[in-house]
Amino acid sequence: MAEFQDLTKLEEKSVYVLREAKARFKNLAALWSMGKDSTAMLAIARKAFFGRVPFPVIHIDNGIDFPETYEFRKRLAKEWDLDLIVVKSVIKDDISGIKCCGANKTDALKGLLDTRGFDGLIVSIRRDEHGIRAKERYFSPRDKEFKWNYKEQPPEVWEYTSRFEDTSHVRIHPLLQWNEVDIWRYLRQEEVPINPLYFSREGKRYRSLGCTQCTVSVQSGAANIDDIISELQKTGTAERSGRMQDKEQENVMQRLRALGYM
Repeated sequence: MAEFQDLTKLEEKSVYVLREAKARFKNLAALWSMGKDSTAMLAIARKAFFGRVPFPVIHIDNGIDFPETYEFRKRLAKEWDLDLIVVKSVIKDDISGIKCCGANKTDALKGLLDTRGFDGLIVSIRRDEHGIRAKERYFSPRDKEFKWNYKEQPPEVWEYTSRFEDTSHVRIHPLLQWNEVDIWRYLRQEEVPINPLYFSREGKRYRSLGCTQCTVSVQSGAANIDDIISELQKTGTAERSGRMQDKEQENVMQRLRALGYM
């Protein structure tokens, strides 16, 4: 497991990316899955923008998320006064082999961006989650067809980020430099509300959250954040091993992301 990083420095970098995004894009939004990472990102945004999230948050909803996830969405959206947009996605065959998620959620997102004209989209991925996500930049353009050219990305040198032309939108990734343990340490430090599915019930919990069809629980007795951190320091199992999309071959995941998958 990765060594602990300085939370203050991680937070400062994320705040910089969020503020830069807010300054550069006219119509900004963020994806929110109600998972730990996107919720941590919203908590950082509230710090960056003086107690509020100044852009809409989007849930791409296939209708079969966990009941606890819907309840968490309702509660936190009210407590944090979030401008919540819920977009329905369909369940059908797609190239990932996972009918409930994959490209189908991307299609729903495309429709929303066409309707609302968002030019910047905040996504809470981390480089340590998956080999393909490790190729991402903090500011990552998608072309007019929603595709990501991972082979020819614009340069990011020190604090410089490129200008973007001929894009459908730009993905902003303020958590790229974080790892899984960092996220949990931050949630504990800031006392951020957390989806209860992450904590053990009857000897099982969810380490990575998707919907009820493509996520499986793991054996765990971790009932609080301290337990989770201790558990993660000892495990050699990949974080997203319980997510069906990430069990696909590497080139399938790369194809999905190139086509705009989150």
